[in-house]
Amino acid sequence: MIFLKKYSLIIVFFLSQICFAQSTDDLMLYRKDIQSITGKNTVTITSYEKEGKHYVYAGGFGGIDVYGLDVEGKLTAISRHELYKQTGPARGMVADAIGDSHFLFVANKHGNAIETFKIQANGTLERVSLVEDTNETHLGTAITLQVIHMKNASYLFIGGLEETPGLSSFKIHPDGKLTHVVSMKDDDNIHTDGIIGMFSHKIKGKTYLYTSGFQDNGVSSFRIYDNGTFKNINNISDNTTDRYLTGAYPVTGVTLGENKYVIVGHRHHKYYERGGFIKRPNFVYHGDGVSVFKVNKKGALVPHFVLKDDENTKLQGQTRIEIVATDANEAVLAVGTRDDESIQLLKLTKEGILSPINYLETGFSIYYGLRSHKIEDTNFLIAGSNRFDLKKIVSYKILPEVKKNEQILKHLVHLKFKASATAEQINKAEKTFENLKNEIPEIIHLEWGLNDSEEGNSKKFTHTFTLTFNDAHGREIYLFHKAHIALVENIGPIIEDVFVMDYWTSNKYNKKNERFKK
Repeated sequence: MIFLKKYSLIIVFFLSQICFAQSTDDLMLYRKDIQSITGKNTVTITSYEKEGKHYVYAGGFGGIDVYGLDVEGKLTAISRHELYKQTGPARGMVADAIGDSHFLFVANKHGNAIETFKIQANGTLERVSLVEDTNETHLGTAITLQVIHMKNASYLFIGGLEETPGLSSFKIHPDGKLTHVVSMKDDDNIHTDGIIGMFSHKIKGKTYLYTSGFQDNGVSSFRIYDNGTFKNINNISDNTTDRYLTGAYPVTGVTLGENKYVIVGHRHHKYYERGGFIKRPNFVYHGDGVSVFKVNKKGALVPHFVLKDDENTKLQGQTRIEIVATDANEAVLAVGTRDDESIQLLKLTKEGILSPINYLETGFSIYYGLRSHKIEDTNFLIAGSNRFDLKKIVSYKILPEVKKNEQILKHLVHLKFKASATAEQINKAEKTFENLKNEIPEIIHLEWGLNDSEEGNSKKFTHTFTLTFNDAHGREIYLFHKAHIALVENIGPIIEDVFVMDYWTSNKYNKKNERFKK
């Protein structure tokens, strides 16, 4: 009987590995919800589970918005909390448990401070600590945070950018307050100038931290000790042939089998046009790629594999890499891009080989606002944009792709205008809506008309606009396009109600003849 039970467990485990491997090859993102934020933009997003409830924290200029997240991906606004000096933006946000309490740590970039908020029972925040930059620390223009739990205490590691680059360690007390342990100033050897990504691994009881140096164009590894101090292990710089570390940016990691990996992305300096911001302007651009480093037994990084961007991937301007799901043999990663305005899904094998799965063109640039979160057996991504006109947060569910073959997508928008809307206002709204086809190339056809139904079931809706897209990418680009956002803002005051429906049809639109063919 015991033998049969063990045998059954082996079969279940084996089948689960097969299902995971098969399902990762066709995963896709499906948008589930859109909510407005109060900040000028969404620079950073993190999430946290507390007592079975799931919360999302969206930080931008001025404050942090708190949302609840349910198993369907629905976001519900809970509260908003101002940042110190009402500045920011909130960067490097990380939530964690210290003893019996739960905290959100926030790097207030232009406030040159680290703020600690206690997470309350309903997900709301209460500030309990504020640490400002000094001559001994490197909190000026603070960007990235990493909590590391050691044997007798927990520590917050902080990376900065621009004028005071370096790496700092602070001890986290049970009440959320921070005390400075040690800081290491950036120099010509280590890559800590512009730390915009950090990740930690534990190897045989020892802890190691890995940092990216945006301005240094490289990555570094550090050994972390029980008292919160640290020392440099090794450093790897960019080159002009097979490395892609110019503007080294997001950093994450994963353990697969007995192998530990660190994955590093970059936003190449060629994408920056501001004079004087890039400290080393004599760079060579030879493409974009995601780098995989293997961690050896001493905690040092060893170059292992690079997935180079090509016509089938969306990897230009990588600003966030999230681990979506893992098992013993492979991991699914999500790469948020600022320049390709997409989320690219990748698969990493136990052997450390990266390969593309699918991507979704989000229609908005992602800066630091991308977070993976799991509820029960469902994986989500929550994204935001650095665009000041958007002011949105979006949730996506990650599911096996539903093939549409040669179908096209119809997007129907039904409008009911307020009784107070004038004929002039309605006429302007009609023309603005119709002009979207000239502003957004992804709209392959747009038509509209006035309601002519005599059945009495129109519920006073008077206008229907039908937009046609070749694929889901086109719909996303339209939805978050500046012209569409402006339309919604302009005609919103005169709209009493709106009803939207989408459907796929087997008809194929022929642009050249501007007609539909079976």
